[in-house]
Amino acid sequence: MKSSPETPSAVAEPAAEEPDAVPEPAGSRAKVRWLVAGGVVVVLASAMAASGVYAMAGDIPRGTEVLGIDLGGKSRAEAAVLVGAEAATRSTRPVRINVDGREVTLQATAVGLMIDVPATIDAAVGSGPRLFGSRRLPPVVRLDEKKLEGALRKQIPGGRISKKKPGIAFAGVAPVAAYPQAGLDLDRGVAADSVRAAWPVGDVAVVPLVERTPVTTKAQVDELIAGLAKPAVAAPVTVTVGAVKFQLTPAAIAKGLVFRSDADGRLTPAIDAVKLRAAAAREFAKAETPAQQAKISLAGGAPKIVASTPGKVVELGDELLAVLPKPAPRTITATLKDTPASGTDAELARLGIKERVSTFTTYFTGGAKSPRSQNIITIAKAVDGAIVKPGQTFSLNGHTGERGYHNGYKDAPVIVNGVLEPGVAGGASQFTTTLFNAAYYAGLQDVEHKPHSFYFSRYPAVIESTIFYPTLDLKFKNTTPYGILIDTATTGRSVTVSMWGTRIYDSVKTVYGPRRNHTSPPTVHREDGPKCLTSSGLPGFTQDAWRVIRKDGREVERKKFTWRYDPEPRFVCGEEE
Repeated sequence: MKSSPETPSAVAEPAAEEPDAVPEPAGSRAKVRWLVAGGVVVVLASAMAASGVYAMAGDIPRGTEVLGIDLGGKSRAEAAVLVGAEAATRSTRPVRINVDGREVTLQATAVGLMIDVPATIDAAVGSGPRLFGSRRLPPVVRLDEKKLEGALRKQIPGGRISKKKPGIAFAGVAPVAAYPQAGLDLDRGVAADSVRAAWPVGDVAVVPLVERTPVTTKAQVDELIAGLAKPAVAAPVTVTVGAVKFQLTPAAIAKGLVFRSDADGRLTPAIDAVKLRAAAAREFAKAETPAQQAKISLAGGAPKIVASTPGKVVELGDELLAVLPKPAPRTITATLKDTPASGTDAELARLGIKERVSTFTTYFTGGAKSPRSQNIITIAKAVDGAIVKPGQTFSLNGHTGERGYHNGYKDAPVIVNGVLEPGVAGGASQFTTTLFNAAYYAGLQDVEHKPHSFYFSRYPAVIESTIFYPTLDLKFKNTTPYGILIDTATTGRSVTVSMWGTRIYDSVKTVYGPRRNHTSPPTVHREDGPKCLTSSGLPGFTQDAWRVIRKDGREVERKKFTWRYDPEPRFVCGEEE
């Protein structure tokens, strides 16, 4: 068929040929795969390295929390500031404890509770890296386990603790056993761990009683009695110290040999040197020399430090314990150990006692040999040389103890329930008044004093004080930055108290107001007898007195003292006619 000129023929053009394929070298496809994989590894390694750098930035790993504080990325110093501030706010937080079902609250300071900031930071630094999330670390908490145990035991009702510790005591020289018994008890370690965990986060620490069995058994207690306690007191022990020999009697050994039971009920024998020395004081004194404390002497009218000298004491312990199970005769050789004086010369020098800052004298009648005068002299000697350190409060009753016949005091007139009658240590109030005035004019702080109920003309009105053991005391506080030495002196008609230290005030004076509210003395008839003391009577009145202290040219204190004196009755012995 002829093709139409209008219709082109449908002849297909040949397809373009693809270029010849280049043959692929062996292994090249694997190489491409490795290149791709290697790229991924490099990317991952780079990402991991970047993550590691992020996680370990600073001294403390990211995501580390302590006490609710994010420490991640912080330096040690930065973390210590943050944790320290938070620990300070929590240090005043009391700890609540449920001990054996009973909730109690203890002050943190009472049991030594504290957050150890340096140890807490060390734990945070060593906690290891963390890429995701956070890690809450507990703070390191310190406490005094013995104090905690003691405080908790006071809160446990009697009878709840059924565990019995073993023990051996002496009745005279006869050993007496206390046998152990398993039962409920407080576990110190459990209690401490519970408090450490609960206190920092404000939770209640739960401390149950647990079943415990003492370590030492009944048979072991019997062995200790047979092998040590009985032979220990069967005979004396001779102690040789150089050329000196002395003996420890069975009675003294029984006082010094103790058997201590710890929290686990483990019974251990020991020598209590303090108890042994007290029981055999005269024997030890044959070989020992007591230490002489440094003191201040006022010879020549000026304070001078007299140096301390060390003492020598007999040292006993394991060697005595080792010989006690043996039969008589028993001997040991002991050595002398130097023991320093408790106060040093340098400590005294730092007190700055260099001049007299006040002095006060009161007068009495009867001569030095009257019972009342003797009491004044006795108490003055007891106080002479006392030192009151800065910030310390001096108590006259605390310093002298009970004033009785045993330490040289005699019967003399005292006021008892508003009545004059003989009593031991009568006259001590005159010394008290003298001491009070010396402290008053030294500018020391009045802590406790009470004037007499009746006025006596030998004392300054209002500015005076009585004393009665143990209910009435004289106390004053050294509020100066220097030490105070109390110097006393007596004659047959006077007692003087001087305060030595460093003068810090220009002057201390008393300004009196007028006497008011006068009352007349009544006449009182008393039953005649040895307790009845007559008196002519004195009027009563009220008066004010101001202590005025000046320093650096200006008034720094004006303190008011007020007292109302009762009228002293005119006491008459015998019935009214």
